[in-house]
Amino acid sequence: MHEKIIILDFGSQTTQLIGRRVRELNTYCEIVPYNKFPHDATDVKGVILSGSPYSVYDANAFKTDLTEIRSKYPVLGICYGAQFLAYTSGGSVESANSREYGRAKLTFADSDDRLFKGITSGAQIWMSHGDTITSLPASFNVIASTDDVKATAYKIEGEETWGVQFHPEVFHTTNGTQLLDNFLSICGCSKDWTPASFIEATVEELKEQLKDDKVILALSGGVDSSVTAVLLNKAIGKNLTCIFVDHGLLRKNEFENVLRDYEHLGLNVIGVNAREKFYSRLAGVTDPEEKRKIIGKGFIDVFDEEAHKLKDIKWLGQGTIYPDVIESLSITGTVIKSHHNVGGLPEKMHLKLVEPLRLLFKDEVRRVGTELGMMSHLIARHPFPGPGLGIRILGDITAEKVSVLQEADDVYISLLREWGLYDKVWQAGAILLPIRSVGVMGDERTYENTIALRAVTSTDAMTADWAQLPYDFLAKVSNEIINKVKGVNRVVYDISSKPPATIEWE
Repeated sequence: MHEKIIILDFGSQTTQLIGRRVRELNTYCEIVPYNKFPHDATDVKGVILSGSPYSVYDANAFKTDLTEIRSKYPVLGICYGAQFLAYTSGGSVESANSREYGRAKLTFADSDDRLFKGITSGAQIWMSHGDTITSLPASFNVIASTDDVKATAYKIEGEETWGVQFHPEVFHTTNGTQLLDNFLSICGCSKDWTPASFIEATVEELKEQLKDDKVILALSGGVDSSVTAVLLNKAIGKNLTCIFVDHGLLRKNEFENVLRDYEHLGLNVIGVNAREKFYSRLAGVTDPEEKRKIIGKGFIDVFDEEAHKLKDIKWLGQGTIYPDVIESLSITGTVIKSHHNVGGLPEKMHLKLVEPLRLLFKDEVRRVGTELGMMSHLIARHPFPGPGLGIRILGDITAEKVSVLQEADDVYISLLREWGLYDKVWQAGAILLPIRSVGVMGDERTYENTIALRAVTSTDAMTADWAQLPYDFLAKVSNEIINKVKGVNRVVYDISSKPPATIEWE
């Protein structure tokens, strides 16, 4: 078992960021709802309390009894977590005269406190709260302040419990990682949770879990399913069968290229060409949600059909990652949305699920892939939607439209790689618009299709900004597409951020 830090989530937008920072310090952590502490766990080393959108004195505020936790583990309360500790121990928390937001500088009342080891007076921190602690209980000692906030950080006498009214997890707190590292040292964490140790432990766990059972896995060509396949292959070898379905909505030559990549990895892969089946089901359908449903159901049908040709399959492998797991639970433990990569399959096929990446964030999946020796273009591949080009062709889908978009997209992605821009954006793709416009080619008037180019920068796809690609690059892409792709006479660039727009157009 991994030794771990438990992060109690009180609903802050930065809870996942706390988790990422702890993981970056080679320490495994789990984020659980504020009222779901795993009291029976034997491997917990310490507890972090997150921020919250609520005030501690609100009727709806998330509250839980921390008595047992505080008596057993080192505890670090962040923002709401710090205020909650003070408030429930008899201190006062009130609305601040002005919202305490943005940069501030720390001064120390106790420069020897272990939480601030290696951090000097004047260090920049990031505040973001509308409330402040106005009086601390008797056993709470102030260890750091700012010009405006006396109880910026405190330590409880006789306990390994600290509270900070700022956010060490955010980029703007310059010594935030040092503070979290200090807390992990206080907890006695060995800080040895690395990609290599994850692989070793996971392969052993998979061998134990699966024994001689057979597993099938749906491959998409993306990083999550590919790393899942390599891990499972390392654990159970020939007992893993991968199925890669071509629904006719992949990028140009992607089916052949991905199969070749998987061959290099030594995976047992069945490639299924189901293009015509999908095109016939999608004929005349223009509604985006309807298209998604048809593609999703079609995938399940094809996968199910192929799986039934195999014998004695007990498990379905999936590339579920940690943000999916967290998102599947609300703060109260009820399901917000289920995250089955292949929705409906486990129920339909009566298979058990195996999800070796369910503990990892996306950047950690990539590091594991690198450690496994996978090719960089598989690991660094942009996210690509399950419905593929089906949601990048606005309006109805035909084989001819797919071909036009594949050619335009291939020019775009190839030039992004050639110009060294591919790895600088989170996701890029071409969209075929249901718009025709007048143009001139040679001496002739044309009335042809419009291609929109999309490229965004992001860290997690929750928010995204449009990528400011160089004008000369965009000019080159436009020129190449119009000259090389028959049926296109206009190229536009999408400069919308998310929100309010989404990354994909449908």
